[in-house]
Amino acid sequence: MIYNFKPTAHLATRASSIQSIVTTTMIPNRKLIFPFLLLFIFNLSPTRAKPSVSVSPTTLSKSGNSVHLQWSGIDSPSDLDFAAIYSPPTSAHDNFIGYRFLSDSPSWQSGSGSLSIPLVNLRSSYSFRIFRWNRSEINPKRQDHDHNPLPVTHHLLAFSGEVRFAPGRGPEQIHLAFAEQEDAMRVMYVTRNPKETYVRYGDSHDRLDGAAVARVKRYERNHMCDAPANTSVGWRDPGYIHDALITNLKQGHRYYYKVGNDDEGWSAIHSFVSRDSDSDETIAFLFGDMGTAAPYNTYLRTQEESISTIRWILRDVEALGEKPAFVSHIGDISYARGYAWLWDHFFTQVEPVATKVAYHVCIGNHEYNWPLQPWKPDWASYGKDGGGECGVPYSLRFNMPGNSSEPTGTGAPPTRNLYYSFDMGAVHFVYISTETNFLPGSNQHNFLKHDLESVDRSKTPFVVVQGHRPMYTTSHENRDAALRVKMLEHLEPLLVNNNVTLALWGHVHRYERFCPLNNFTCGSNVGPKAGDNKTYTIHVVIGMGGQDWQPIWEPRGDHPNDPIFPQPKRSLYRGGEFGYTRLVATKQKLVLSFVGNHDGEVHDRVEILASGEVVTGNGDGDGGIDDATCDAGSQSPESRVSWYVKGGSVLVLGAFMGYILGAVLSGKKKSEAKNNWSPLKTDEI
Repeated sequence: MIYNFKPTAHLATRASSIQSIVTTTMIPNRKLIFPFLLLFIFNLSPTRAKPSVSVSPTTLSKSGNSVHLQWSGIDSPSDLDFAAIYSPPTSAHDNFIGYRFLSDSPSWQSGSGSLSIPLVNLRSSYSFRIFRWNRSEINPKRQDHDHNPLPVTHHLLAFSGEVRFAPGRGPEQIHLAFAEQEDAMRVMYVTRNPKETYVRYGDSHDRLDGAAVARVKRYERNHMCDAPANTSVGWRDPGYIHDALITNLKQGHRYYYKVGNDDEGWSAIHSFVSRDSDSDETIAFLFGDMGTAAPYNTYLRTQEESISTIRWILRDVEALGEKPAFVSHIGDISYARGYAWLWDHFFTQVEPVATKVAYHVCIGNHEYNWPLQPWKPDWASYGKDGGGECGVPYSLRFNMPGNSSEPTGTGAPPTRNLYYSFDMGAVHFVYISTETNFLPGSNQHNFLKHDLESVDRSKTPFVVVQGHRPMYTTSHENRDAALRVKMLEHLEPLLVNNNVTLALWGHVHRYERFCPLNNFTCGSNVGPKAGDNKTYTIHVVIGMGGQDWQPIWEPRGDHPNDPIFPQPKRSLYRGGEFGYTRLVATKQKLVLSFVGNHDGEVHDRVEILASGEVVTGNGDGDGGIDDATCDAGSQSPESRVSWYVKGGSVLVLGAFMGYILGAVLSGKKKSEAKNNWSPLKTDEI
């Protein structure tokens, strides 16, 4: 930094005295000594420290560990000065993965301050750079997803050393999935190199006698179909994806496992309970549109509510005891949209749950959609929601049952995990893709028709179909109107004619439960009923997992011209908060409950008997998993001792963490408001 030298009065007096001495001494040539006098005077001026930034520790052991960023010497600090985050450290100034304003530190106005930032392992080192950003440099054409201006990196003040993740700590981003075989479990994870790895598993922590070799795969930058996914801004190396299948598992048995190898290290030991085909009990946690949270600003808004969703589900999973369960995330998974490191944040965030129970997905518009996609009828609203990923990270980072795939139309691997099904206890679950061809004659339509017609109702009396874009919604979402017409024409007959119990959808970021429906007509039951020649399916929109782009059902002062549609009779419950649904079923009854994130309690519930009768639809305010031990043939859920009561301490901890999280998020929003950077809730989905 360059400073203009301005001598103080004290220094001027000192200079005058020195000049007098010079004139009264016998020096042959005063011109020779004057430059030395100026240098002497300059050195008497007050010293100004150069801006500096340091980071500690410089080595982290695992994702989620925090670094302490500390700086000093910032002259005339501005509330727009920021610390940019880089990985790899060699990235160009503009290619940061995120940034934090220095004004987030309470002492920023002194020119010094500190921030604590948790980091996710991106398989390369991190570094930090501090920049001065002036308001005169704000570029209205360079904006983030919320139309806030993105910082410019013209004035570098300081840069830090590098932070790395310690080697030898084993793979990360571990997640489970069911396989085609009922006696198998798939284990997937990520490493920084392609060396062969294994899953060691067994009946206890100290007896991991079994071993499964993992296949290795990855995708490249040239597999991305467009920007930002294939640019230097959005692309980051995804590492190597390992995929292992554990087979010949005993039914309903707890297994312990770890992943890795002796050279690169092993993960911590995790455990899961295998599926039990002899059991008629089913437990699942279902939602859509969750996304992930990042501890910094980036090019896209991330989803802070996703933290609460995962924490409440973890509460429920830990209260299950020895019961198998799974998670169902029906589209719009990470919301990375071409910014690769957000996939790493997502898998790190869900790992505490996904290492314990299978994590199942279906494709949404934000994983796939782009103008180059092969199937794009003129009536569909498929846009640029995928950020140039075109389904590639989704297809390789997950491996769902079945072999559905569609060509990408580019040199990228085919898009996978589109439609599939499996049995879990008393329920047959079906996943479909609303982003690829579902019309009659398509592979997907043929699959769905054959699958639904082949269900063994004596084994699985309930059928649940899941997809991303809803067939029914009362949200103001006109862009999908033509697509919903096609779904009603070609998919609804398959649902009602095959007595599908529930149809679950995402895309709209709110919870809404409908009456049993057939072509907008309400029925009193699911499936056939004496005296009624129509059959009906209950539709529920469950896109409230974390993304907040849509308004609640109330009018907004800042959008006075947006119509708020009245709630029609077919819409029995509309909720404006985030959360997830919990499904518990036996062969006699299925219960679907909506759990709210703000308190972890049930706010809506629907109970469906195997006969098709819908017996209730009210929330009871109970946050625990009472229904996990239900047996409709003998006792009601309320009369049984719940697993949650047995794990009451978990609820206390969950409530406490929810309170703390709310305080933290509130503080963060206030900090953002201080910089006039506020999330803009729009109708985009």
